Amino acid sequence: MNGQLDHEPAFGVTSETTAAQVVTRDLEDICRRLESEFSAMQGKTLFISGGAGFLGHYLVQSVLHWNRTHGGEPPIKIIASDNYIRGVPEWLTALEGDPALTLLRHDITDPLPDDLGPLDFIIHAASIASPIYYRRYPIETMDANVNGLRLLLERCRKQQAAGHPMSGFLFFSTSEIYGDPTPDQIPTPETYRGNVSCTGPRACYDESKRYGETLCVNFARQYDMPITSARPFNNYGPGLKITDRRVIPDFARDLFAGNDLVLLSDGSPTRTFCYVADAIVGYFKILVRGRAGEAYNIGNETPEISMLTLAGKLAESASDLFGYAGKVVRNVSGDQDYLTDNPQRRCPIIAKAREELDFEPEVSFEEGLRRTLVWYRDNQQAQDA
Repeated sequence: MNGQLDHEPAFGVTSETTAAQVVTRDLEDICRRLESEFSAMQGKTLFISGGAGFLGHYLVQSVLHWNRTHGGEPPIKIIASDNYIRGVPEWLTALEGDPALTLLRHDITDPLPDDLGPLDFIIHAASIASPIYYRRYPIETMDANVNGLRLLLERCRKQQAAGHPMSGFLFFSTSEIYGDPTPDQIPTPETYRGNVSCTGPRACYDESKRYGETLCVNFARQYDMPITSARPFNNYGPGLKITDRRVIPDFARDLFAGNDLVLLSDGSPTRTFCYVADAIVGYFKILVRGRAGEAYNIGNETPEISMLTLAGKLAESASDLFGYAGKVVRNVSGDQDYLTDNPQRRCPIIAKAREELDFEPEVSFEEGLRRTLVWYRDNQQAQDA
């Protein structure tokens, strides 16, 4: 299968399309595809750590959109927690006043306040995920992925002992736990155990996510709790700040500055990319329907493209949409650790999520890039932290 449906609805992204229209279309698609899962969450409380981050952008908004357009009474309630170390995004402040949303300024490495009440669903998405930033803040990265996770799990255990067991817990792991897979393990299944450095510049992220999964599996087994893990493969799209320093926002920043697209490598490493609206559908399916103690790859199986091809496709889309006239050039990074332990290939097998959760990506790579570029055109300013 090619990872996209043949009947993908045409959106018709043009230079006249606005970021708001892209977001609205995505939220409608997410709600359509999650009717069963959101219905099961009706009247319950969802806690999201890292709610102000990239994935929080659609995790939060999709539930509130469901409440407004599809759901009944009582609504799904959300507690969105974040320490706002990278600022408070405008999209989140615009939601203040929604009666179903509670915003909580909180560092996940501290225990949650006692007065939050029982939590039915928990998504632990609080982590630094950009390589530039997690190498800058390695201890903070490990603390969120290990200590913060342990506190949440302990809270759930105590809540269960008090007679209010959870309905679902989702830990955001990463495809980086596979490290640099051997050629015979690409595409990569969940059963692959990884080829990961425990001391390299990426280890603070990779190894803390691996240990986080170990915590989840053992809590699920020992306490019979519905704990699951997601392994995202290169999500992109609205909500990923243009200052994030991952490859697509970096290229977007150059595009809208009128600069050439600069590759800081030979352009040969390959990835598959998953548009964020598709990914969010997968994550909620794991939360509600995933098997306890299991991890699921969420991403696209095709196309697997090189960084050089990615740059070319972005330039082509930007030329068509906005008249971009730059070119793709190669350079060398001044950061000596920039490519250390960087996987040469990253491509998932998603058969497990497809068969157990009915997950299937719908947005083609070309369509996802066009929606993303429109969103970046209208969101070119973001805190660089």
